[in-house]
Amino acid sequence: MADEGIIDVFTAAGLKKPDISILSDQFLAEVRGLKHKNVAAELLAKLLKDEIKTRSAHNVVQGRQFSEMLKTTLNAYHNRAISTMEVIEELIKLAKGIEAASKRGESLGLSPDEIAFYDALAANDSAVKVMGADGLKLIAIELAMQIRKSVTIDWTVRESARASIKVLVKRILRKHGYPPDMAEEATKTVLVQAELLCNEWA
Repeated sequence: MADEGIIDVFTAAGLKKPDISILSDQFLAEVRGLKHKNVAAELLAKLLKDEIKTRSAHNVVQGRQFSEMLKTTLNAYHNRAISTMEVIEELIKLAKGIEAASKRGESLGLSPDEIAFYDALAANDSAVKVMGADGLKLIAIELAMQIRKSVTIDWTVRESARASIKVLVKRILRKHGYPPDMAEEATKTVLVQAELLCNEWA
């Protein structure tokens, strides 16, 4: 449900409530013309927070990444390191980054679940260099398929279920030659991601 307060304030400011996917140059131009730019900045920040929260529930790496970017931008703004207009530009850039991230799965030919595992594996730059996008895609597809097969409804409570998922993840990484020195960190991230998706699937 959209936050009614946000819509009212946008309307009061003479703007249509923007959909995060279409924060356009036209919207930016309208914001530039506003008298109370600080209101627009706070509203954009709220929209982005909501959007990032939604994404974090499905893709742990993207959620962390965008949360960090938003925090850095807002800190700079609140410490007066950047102007209101600059923060609005930064927030719109961030919104466009979020939108581009949504489309990445399509361009890689991966489903949202698969791209979530892909991001978990690609969080380590060295692994991307060693494995390449195609290598990581193969692992992501297999992880999504195998973990989905082994979902038990209460796996978050039962340590044995979690342990078996961990064994499964390690086996898949080893099978595809994921760099052993990076596998421990990748396994942790993949497990957090698996937990999120298993909650959805269950």
